[in-house]
Amino acid sequence: MKRIRRDHKVRNFHQAKWDEPVIFELHKAGERGVQVPQAEAAIATAIGDGISAIPDSMKRTVPPALPEIGQAKVLRHYLRLSQETLGSDLNVEIGQGTCTMKYIPRINEMMIRTPKLMELHPLQNVQDVQGILEVFYRLDLAMREISGMDQFTFQPSSGTQALLAMASIVRAYHDSRGEGEQRNEIITTIFSHPSQAATAVVKGYKIITLYPDKDGFPDVEELKKVVSNRTAGFVVANPEDTGIYNPKIKQFTDIVHEAGGICYYDQANANGLLGVTRAKEAGFDMCFFNLHKTFAAPHMCGGPATGALGVVSDLIPFMPGPIVGFDGEKYHFTSEHAHANNIGKVRSFHGVAQTVLRAYAWIRALGAEGLLQVAQTAVLNNNYLYHKITQIRGASAPYVQGNRLEQVRYSWEQMTKETGVTTEDVTRRMCDFGLHYWTSHHPYVVPQPFTLEPTESYSKEDLDEYIAALTQISKEAYETPEVVKNAPTRSTVHRIDESSFDHPDQWCITWRAYLKKTTAE
Repeated sequence: MKRIRRDHKVRNFHQAKWDEPVIFELHKAGERGVQVPQAEAAIATAIGDGISAIPDSMKRTVPPALPEIGQAKVLRHYLRLSQETLGSDLNVEIGQGTCTMKYIPRINEMMIRTPKLMELHPLQNVQDVQGILEVFYRLDLAMREISGMDQFTFQPSSGTQALLAMASIVRAYHDSRGEGEQRNEIITTIFSHPSQAATAVVKGYKIITLYPDKDGFPDVEELKKVVSNRTAGFVVANPEDTGIYNPKIKQFTDIVHEAGGICYYDQANANGLLGVTRAKEAGFDMCFFNLHKTFAAPHMCGGPATGALGVVSDLIPFMPGPIVGFDGEKYHFTSEHAHANNIGKVRSFHGVAQTVLRAYAWIRALGAEGLLQVAQTAVLNNNYLYHKITQIRGASAPYVQGNRLEQVRYSWEQMTKETGVTTEDVTRRMCDFGLHYWTSHHPYVVPQPFTLEPTESYSKEDLDEYIAALTQISKEAYETPEVVKNAPTRSTVHRIDESSFDHPDQWCITWRAYLKKTTAE
């Protein structure tokens, strides 16, 4: 059979679509997936003794309303749902923008599924878990080398939780010096992640936001105007979500340090920086990496992820613990972080072992040269995409022109003005090609935005397929705009009425809430 060559063509995609009910609607009283045996007498007695110690107010009066379903029906239900879902293993997932999707080596997934790891418990005696403690310790050492920091913790379960921990450390540090009340301002930038400002607000700080100059860089003159003896800290991503790297970042951190503030760094995404530059040399006192972005661990639908948090030596006493140490013979939990102003834990236990192992295995497999190649390939892919997309009719990349780092925030402003097709319309039309596409964080500082990040995982052929889809949508927008405006037509998703989004009384985030509201209606 002659092989058909497909050069830069849009995929003939049509997603499987099932009229699949919510799992609670599949409930049938008496159906069983597993027949659970009765507990042995000794176990039942022990359980009874334990239950008797629980206050009556905390005991259930009726069993939980879980669906009763047979095994085959459960299997069919979740397989059908999986066919209606796109993900990084199924498509060219460069449209996640700042969320960063890359290929996850399957051998690493096999490692974390071994019984030795799956059956670990965080309360096991440290003598019984020396292997995984060694992995925690060695990943800490690797992260120190990558960032220049002096100590890492893997306790934060996300980048946002790491940002909250860093804002807490800023508060604890200034409290320990008697300046906690005076220093009540955190400075950030508009193109840094919204979680930076949000987590600082949670800690009671007033937020001062720097806006970009004409080229898209945070304005250093504006920083000089707002920094003062009220400055507690400065938090920034670099490159920011535009993909623009600020080469004067050391000037920013020096200014904040001179005023007595702490500088902390959002490196959730470091794909364009590995082996090239480090937080320490840029003047930062703290930084974090998302292991589920840069270091090839999955997002896992929001968890269990890990925001690896690193600090310089002066801040170690304030950081959350426990932290794994090594005395030359045994791995153990250290107490170096004990301090009167220590922030305490930011989550239970000491981190997600499976995610830590994936990241450690990825780093060891690549080595120092491999990590540098990751950055070089990610930047090359991004700039190829940048060059091609800015040639598409109606598309542009605001601010400084030239090479970007690992991602770009583009704009359809021209196309929207000329056709009425918006970036949200493009989002839904991309579903018809089996591709994901993300706009940006709100507020839309870049008008009609879309943010793409190809990472190192994707080939030129992959990028060309994505470019072909955007090119096709642009052509449709100018020639047959209703095709785009009425999309999607070949996907499981559909257009929804978004008017309820701003009315919490209409939200139904659980099945129980849905039943209450629909029954009341």
